[in-house]
Amino acid sequence: MIDIQNVSKWYGSFQVLTDCTTSIQKGEVVVVCGPSGSGKSTLIKTVNALEPFQKGDIVVDGVSIADPKTNLPKLRSRVGMVFQHFELFPHLSVTDNLTLAQIKVLGRSKDEAITRGLKMLDRVGLMAHKDKFPGQLSGGQQQRVAIARALSMDPIVMLFDEPTSALDPEMVGEVLDVMVQLAGEGMTMMCVTHEMGFAKKVSNRVIFMDKGQIIEDCKKEDFFGKPEERSPRAKDFLSKILNH
Repeated sequence: MIDIQNVSKWYGSFQVLTDCTTSIQKGEVVVVCGPSGSGKSTLIKTVNALEPFQKGDIVVDGVSIADPKTNLPKLRSRVGMVFQHFELFPHLSVTDNLTLAQIKVLGRSKDEAITRGLKMLDRVGLMAHKDKFPGQLSGGQQQRVAIARALSMDPIVMLFDEPTSALDPEMVGEVLDVMVQLAGEGMTMMCVTHEMGFAKKVSNRVIFMDKGQIIEDCKKEDFFGKPEERSPRAKDFLSKILNH
């Protein structure tokens, strides 16, 4: 579903990604973790071309992002993205937030878009809030609306960029519950997250990054269960997070 080959990226002379290579199969849930500044968010944003890269290629469902002929807006419409800070339109109601891109990008009628949007809103347990504005919702509710909005576009893959890091601890669970449910239904997912409990429970694989490089790319059982086989940097990371 996603094939990342030798991707490198620079900001000016500073290299933020170095020869990153991995692939994600249909229905696989891959968690990307690592210390702050390791390139995790940058890597996930290259997958739907929100961040350009200078070397290598990424192929999503057979479509090359590096190919200048690729219609990037069309590709992005098939790749759901959930950000750290929700990115909802504050002046639009929840329903309008759910329908806008469906109408503008997918060309759906307003009725079709509302039907699909409300179905996804119901799926994340927020049907009662369809007429509210984002500012009237808690952070956890806003993030669930953002997930419903992404799902309304019928994505072939979902990307999550630290979806719980801006939330109060009490709200983290409600967002992770929705993500667990999606994974259980076979959605292909790539998640940048610090939630190691989620990684242990749901992921098939864990990618560990440091200084713009993929240091580890292994099954979750090996990542968490065989720390002695990990690189020194991953061992250090695991020892800090698993002891608390």
